[in-house]
Amino acid sequence: MIANTATRYGLVARLFHWTIAVLVLVDIALGLIGKFTPQSGDTVDFLQLLYSSHKTIGITVLFLAVLRVIWAISQPRPVPIHPERRFETFAAETVHWVLYAAIFVLPLSGWVMHSTEVGFAPIWWPFGQNLPFIPKSEGIVVTAATVHWISGIVLAATIAAHISGALKHAVLDRDGTLARMWNGREVGNGATKHVTVNPSLFAAFAVWVFAIGGALTVFAPTYHDVVTPQLPTQKTAGWAVQNGNLSIAITQIGAKVTGDFARWQSTIEYDPETGIGTANVIIDTSSLSLGSVTDQAKGPEFFDIASHAQAVFDAEIAQIDGTKHTATGNLTLVGQSVPIAFDFDLEMKDGIATVSGGTTFDRRDFGMGAAYPDESSVGFSVDVLIELTATLAP
Repeated sequence: MIANTATRYGLVARLFHWTIAVLVLVDIALGLIGKFTPQSGDTVDFLQLLYSSHKTIGITVLFLAVLRVIWAISQPRPVPIHPERRFETFAAETVHWVLYAAIFVLPLSGWVMHSTEVGFAPIWWPFGQNLPFIPKSEGIVVTAATVHWISGIVLAATIAAHISGALKHAVLDRDGTLARMWNGREVGNGATKHVTVNPSLFAAFAVWVFAIGGALTVFAPTYHDVVTPQLPTQKTAGWAVQNGNLSIAITQIGAKVTGDFARWQSTIEYDPETGIGTANVIIDTSSLSLGSVTDQAKGPEFFDIASHAQAVFDAEIAQIDGTKHTATGNLTLVGQSVPIAFDFDLEMKDGIATVSGGTTFDRRDFGMGAAYPDESSVGFSVDVLIELTATLAP
């Protein structure tokens, strides 16, 4: 029988149940494997394949969940077999409501993460990658990641409770509860009625409020403080940088990935009359944020922050023509010193200098990413961009 009755689940409901169950368990396994697989040149292709699979299965679960709810609304719900066991019935229905919410919250929060963070492990479908109206935002990434993490824990705990209950009915009670969903057997008294306003729905809602609210309160601020510290006002010998942004861009698997360094300091001497000066920039490479590949970028194959916590650029500034300037010097990175030229525009107005420019270097010149001998996974070029405003130091 395709449709539900008061004493059995129909074929459609059973197909939804077991299909979603298998996909969820597979997706949990993929997520855990990805979590505990170190990012390196040997694993990048594997992780890209794994996370694309994880995301695609998650989106599939989300849309199957929508269809399942639509079908459930149109069908009678089989009544409890033991309505006299009030607490057991309450607990079972609470678990069901929590599970229903989980198969929406978990993939949806993952999709928000995918839409807002940089990095590229695409969803395998032709309908676009990002949710509409979701901006690229570190704050949204942190919130979505926290919700995704805690909802995964809630889902795993609820699945364990659900399986335990099913085994109890099958092994101890032998009452046919599992058979209802396994092969559609008719079990129970169809005359029993469901409670119209179900207290288990409110209990499930309370579980989610406690879980997500607690996680966002306890964990999200800590994570955000670590990942995105505020850039302090930087005092220099000649000029004081009032605000600025030092960013980089790389290419990973054909997609542009951008990030920035949250902590850096500069000592700038510059004479507007002659257009000549010097610059010394010290960058805390551990403050790099590069989206989903941050940990890999900080690892030994690239910036190697454990052994080289700083990058230093010492340069001489020269005016080329009008606002066009260049800073020529050595960039010391991961123990290697390489000459580079940093071209920038400098505009002076009312005693405020506005600087915007950049340079591009080849990661191979610094021995970075030796495990990536071609550009199929990670491009050779690294773009460095800077924007800042500065005033004469008192």
